[in-house]
Amino acid sequence: MLHGRILTPDGWIAGSIRFGERIEQISEDAAAAGGPWILPGFIDLHVHGAGGVDIMQGGDAGATVARHHARHGTTAMLGTTMTARESAIRQALLGLAGAIADRPAGGARLLGVHLEGPFINPARLGAQPPDVMTASLELVRALHAIAPIRVLTLAPEIDGHLALIPQLAALGIRVQLGHSAGSYEDGRAALAAGAAGFTHLFNGMSALHHREPGMAGAALAHAEYAEVIPDLQHVAPGALRAAMRAIPRLYGVTDATSATGMPDGEYALGSQRVFKCQGCVRLGSGSLAGSALTMDQALRNFVAIGLDLADASNRLSRFPADYLGETARGRLAPGAWADLVVLDDALRPLAVFVEGEAIEFT
Repeated sequence: MLHGRILTPDGWIAGSIRFGERIEQISEDAAAAGGPWILPGFIDLHVHGAGGVDIMQGGDAGATVARHHARHGTTAMLGTTMTARESAIRQALLGLAGAIADRPAGGARLLGVHLEGPFINPARLGAQPPDVMTASLELVRALHAIAPIRVLTLAPEIDGHLALIPQLAALGIRVQLGHSAGSYEDGRAALAAGAAGFTHLFNGMSALHHREPGMAGAALAHAEYAEVIPDLQHVAPGALRAAMRAIPRLYGVTDATSATGMPDGEYALGSQRVFKCQGCVRLGSGSLAGSALTMDQALRNFVAIGLDLADASNRLSRFPADYLGETARGRLAPGAWADLVVLDDALRPLAVFVEGEAIEFT
């Protein structure tokens, strides 16, 4: 049982929370008002790596990455791929499949896969390698059979992609628009076809201009959900705040790479070499290439730019859970999974629980 200031779906209470694998009871107790903050565990829908390990390595990489991020309050996540040849993507998915089926001890729950590439526009690669291809239902089904794809990023302006969106949605896959040179009209058409969100808003997409709103403009004008990287490097605080006013359920992701939690130096991002220096991860060209962000730091960043703690928490837990239809995660309520992060007044983790398991910090 934990005591403190608990964020429930109805707001804050001072009290206690009793749980096993799932939350059993939440009780009010004014004496707990001075206790730590108790929030739903973070849910990260865009994670490439951590601790020197990259998801594209396959094998037990997913389990290693899940353990690293759990120590920073992430209780559920999607293992995220890079653009690569089909054989390399299959290898990564085979590695993830076991960790998805059985949660790694001491790690976050892997809810499935975010297939970020290879169905993107070569004109908007960002840090993705150039091994792009056109999506087909046959190929996606084959990959989906290896490990469950929960989110798939594509560029809707590529021939055949718009018609594919409703078919992918029918498989239960959330289609996101990203790494796209598409127009505002392309974005609107994709949303009408069943696309559900946008990948790392503002980054890797045609920019907003007042006479050519671009893909970013389509997101701001029409999206209910979009992901954004709140490391305060990919998107400036003012743009973050503007996006929050426009997109009701804008949520944060880390886009974390193998450099996360590691000293400055050279690391892998799929087949690319990236360099961590002073908190940034970049290609040799100097372009940003994912991040070294963790979700607890994302929370502190949201609060630092003016969000209250409940709003910041929702954008890292409840909104991504709702986006995936995970109604028993992302909230502290009886019957929900006991995914919790306990924070001190500096918003640093004191304890993390994944489905009731206490995560070791060492």
